[in-house]
Amino acid sequence: MPKILFKNVLLGGSETDIFVAGNRFEKIAPEIVVPAAEAASVEIVPAKNLAVFPSFCNAHTHAAMTLLRGYADDMELFTWLNGHIWPFEAKLSARDIYEGSRLAILEMIRSGTTFFNDMYFESAETVRAARELGIRTCVGMTVTNFTGEEKIEKMFAQLKALPQGGAVGDDGLVRFAVAPHAVYTVSEKLWLRCAELARERGVLLHIHLSETKKEVADCIAEHGVSPVRWLDSLGVLGENVVAAHVVHVDDEEIEILRERGVTVAHNPVSNMKLASGIFRAEAFSRIGAKIALGTDGAASNNNLDMREEMKFAALLAKVGGNPEAVPASEVLSWATRGGFRAFGIDAGEISEGKLADAVFVDLNNERMFPSHNPLSNWVYSADSRAVRHVICDGKFVMRDGIVPAEEEILSAVRSLPLLKK
Repeated sequence: MPKILFKNVLLGGSETDIFVAGNRFEKIAPEIVVPAAEAASVEIVPAKNLAVFPSFCNAHTHAAMTLLRGYADDMELFTWLNGHIWPFEAKLSARDIYEGSRLAILEMIRSGTTFFNDMYFESAETVRAARELGIRTCVGMTVTNFTGEEKIEKMFAQLKALPQGGAVGDDGLVRFAVAPHAVYTVSEKLWLRCAELARERGVLLHIHLSETKKEVADCIAEHGVSPVRWLDSLGVLGENVVAAHVVHVDDEEIEILRERGVTVAHNPVSNMKLASGIFRAEAFSRIGAKIALGTDGAASNNNLDMREEMKFAALLAKVGGNPEAVPASEVLSWATRGGFRAFGIDAGEISEGKLADAVFVDLNNERMFPSHNPLSNWVYSADSRAVRHVICDGKFVMRDGIVPAEEEILSAVRSLPLLKK
C-alpha cells in the first residue's frame, strides 16, 4: 500500500502534515513522525510554501470536444449545434475520441481536476483514456432519437450488464451513467426507458435541461409545459439526476428541482459564450438546492479549467447587484464537495478518512502572493501555473508540474488526419 507524507503544507490557515495511506487521508496533524519500522515504505514530500485544496469535480463536460476547440465560435446554440458541431462530430472515429479525451484529461489534470462527468460517444474510448491517466470519471452513454435503434439497444444491454451502481473495476475510478441528451433530442418514450433503466441499475441520469429560451419555448409548444415540469410529470427527476445548465427556470421549477434532489451542474462560461443566459445562482443557493460546477466542452468554453469556472461562477452571481452573493468558500464547495457528493464519491474535502484527491498550489506563484487569504486567491486570482502537484486516489497524476504522458498525447493529437488541413 503506497504511503506519502506531505510535510508543512498550508491547510486552511495553518501549516500541518498530511499522511496518505493507500487511497485515503489517514492522518492530518502537525509534525507527524513516521515510525522507524515504516520509514522505508513512506515517501516524504516537502510541502513548505504549498497550500492544499480539494481537487475539482467537473460535473458536466464532453471531453473529446477538445478536438473542436476554436472550431465554431461566436454563435448561438442551435446554429452552433446544427450547422457546425454535429456535422463535425459525424466525422469522428473511435481513435479521434480516444485522443481527444486524453487531451482533455491532460488539461484537466494540469488545472487540478481529478473527476469528470462526461457525455459523449464511443464511451469505451473515454474510459480507456481516463484509466491510462489515472483519474476518476463517470461516462454517460449518450442517447438521442438520432442515435439509431440498434445502437440504443446495444448501449442499454451494456448498461444492464453493469454491476449495480454502474461502477466497473476494483478501484472504483470508473462508472457509467445513462445520458439522454435533452428534451429536444429525446422522445417521451425514450425518456421513460432511460429513467427506468437508471432506477433499475442504480446509475445516474446525466442530462441537459432548460439551457436556452428556445428550448423552453419549443417544449411548451410541443408538450404544454416547460422542460422541468415535463420531465417531472414523466417521473424522470430524482436524486440520481445531474442536470446541466438549468438557466431558464422560475421559482416553482427551482423548488421542484430542490425537492426532487436533482444536482444542477452550473456551466457559467459556456452559458455566457453561447449567450444562453444567466444561471439564478442566488435563488438556487438560498433554498439549499444541490449545485455543482462544470466546464461544458472545450468547443463552447473554450477550456476545461475548473478554477477559472469558479471565478466566473462567483462573479456572474454578483452581476445582479449583490457583492455578497456566492462567496469564494461557497463556489469552491460547488466545484469540489458539491460535485463529488452528487456522484457518491467520498472526496471533495481534505480531512481524515476521505479519499486522497487533492491539488497542491504554489504560494510563491505571483498570483497566490501575498497570502492574505489563500482560498480567495485560489478562487479569484490564480491560474493553472500555480498548480504544483495533483493526487488522485492517493497517487500522483501530476508532480512538480509534470504529467508523464504529456508530450506523447500532444504528438498523437497533432497526427490525427481529421485535424490536418
